[in-house]
Parts: sequence; C-alpha cells; structure tokens
Amino acid sequence: MKAAGGHEVDSRADEFFAAFARPGKALAAAIATQGALAGRTWPPGGAPVRVRIGLHTGRSALSENGYVGIAVHTAARVCDAGHGGQILVSSATAIALGEVGRTAFELRALGRYRLEGLAEPEQLSQVFAHGLLEKFPRLRARVARVAPEPMTARHS
Repeated sequence: MKAAGGHEVDSRADEFFAAFARPGKALAAAIATQGALAGRTWPPGGAPVRVRIGLHTGRSALSENGYVGIAVHTAARVCDAGHGGQILVSSATAIALGEVGRTAFELRALGRYRLEGLAEPEQLSQVFAHGLLEKFPRLRARVARVAPEPMTARHS
C-alpha cells in the first residue's frame, strides 16, 4: 500500500481503510493485495484467505476522528457489496480511472445497486486482472430497479 502512495487511515477487527491521492494508485494497491493473498491459507493448509476490496473516489474531511463524509461511507458500502477475492469500484472511480492502464486491468459493469444508507443507487463494476479470481456469487446488495416509463393515455 505504501509503495502505491497510500496511507492507512483506520483498522479495526477485520476492516482496513486506506486513502490514496489517485484512484489508479488505489487500484494498483488493490490488485497487488489480492495477488499477494492468492494461494494463501489460514491456518496453513486450511481455508483460503480472501478479502473484499471496494474503491470509491470522492472528497472527505479530516477530523480528529479520521476521515469522515459520504465518500468514506460510500467506499465502505461498495466494499460490503462484494465477496472475498473481489475488487469492486463505484461509478466515480470507474470514471476517474478512465482508460489509463486498461492493459493491466479491465472493468466490467455489474449494474446499479441499492447500497445501505445511500440515497441513490450506485453503478458497480468489477475489476478483472491477471491472477485475480473472476467468478463470484451475486453481489451482497439489492439490484436497483429502473422505474418504467409513465404511460400516457391517448384519445382520438
């Protein structure tokens, strides 16, 4: 993480929160983290070690208690939607990443989801890169239903 320019903001129990100045650096750290854990087991010879990673790009404020704001909450909810071994990104991160570096990774849109505590549905994408797991159960979030177009009566 430090090699990618990130810094640890908080950790508790099984959660770890890091901040990066650039989304590309955050993604590089996420891919490296998943790659480093591939093939690891706990206890040795036991179950595979897999972590969920969620990335969101946005502004937050630094308070005496750490980073706060809707961007922090959104990042946590994006992460919560995934499964161990999976990297999910929000629409803001997908846009911020643009096409730079797309030879090293691919983003595949998974659809719009209702994430707990967020007013609007969020478009989520999964990161695909060499050495990462690709298949996962459906996301741990509700699919956002698109409202049908209103019907208009037509009289002759």
